[in-house]
Amino acid sequence: MHTKDEVLIAIIFAGTVILLLLGIFIISFLFFYQKRHNTHLSEQKNLKAAFQQELLKTQVEIQEQTLNHISREIHDNVTQVLSFVKLNLAIPVKSTAKETELKITESRNLVAQVINDLRDLSKSLSYDHIVQLGLVKTIEIETDRLNNSGMIIANLAINGNPHSLGEQREVVLFRIFQEGLNNALKHSGAKQLNIGLDYFNDLFNLTIQDNGVGFLAGALPNGGSGLKNMVNRAALIGADAAINSAPGEGCCIKIGINHLTQHTYANANYNSPG
Repeated sequence: MHTKDEVLIAIIFAGTVILLLLGIFIISFLFFYQKRHNTHLSEQKNLKAAFQQELLKTQVEIQEQTLNHISREIHDNVTQVLSFVKLNLAIPVKSTAKETELKITESRNLVAQVINDLRDLSKSLSYDHIVQLGLVKTIEIETDRLNNSGMIIANLAINGNPHSLGEQREVVLFRIFQEGLNNALKHSGAKQLNIGLDYFNDLFNLTIQDNGVGFLAGALPNGGSGLKNMVNRAALIGADAAINSAPGEGCCIKIGINHLTQHTYANANYNSPG
């Protein structure tokens, strides 16, 4: 009987220890799970804050770039047209009524053109025009401006069925597009620029290719910070970025979004042959 009591006590003791250990394990598991969950939430919050900060920076840069463009447009086009109108309205005293009417009509048409140009420029002051017009239309407008400026021949090819990629993505993509243009205009010495927008069922591609002097990545000033900014921005919207160039072979920038493997932050690579 004494032995049975000892066995019973041992069983109760062992059961108590097991239950105690199990309780400790459950409490520890819940503690570490909650800690990991809180860490994950904190990381998500930090990532979201970083994304919003980068998006705001992108919007500011778009506005700065647009202001620079507007400044050039006013200096190169609007000022010249208004100067011509001023000269045109300096009608000689001996002019006939018909000549005077023709000059006034011509001046009126030129002023109307200036008003339309200024209206278009004012619309582009805010990045909201990207949201309102969409990425395709905005890039079409920029391509027309490039061709009208005479600085470079720009060709735009659109494949597939264009659709919205989301407001934030399109704002960032447009900024990448602007940076690609700046790179081509300032550094490449290119005469021609080919821009591609590919809209497929599961894939979107933005391609910017010039026929300039090209480069080696390691030989770029500041390590090619402008190009790295494009790569980093692409990663922010879940896009893959590839920048390929070699001396004498121009530069090709390709930004791709695969809808099947879409995630918030994506890998990006920065390649240069040689």
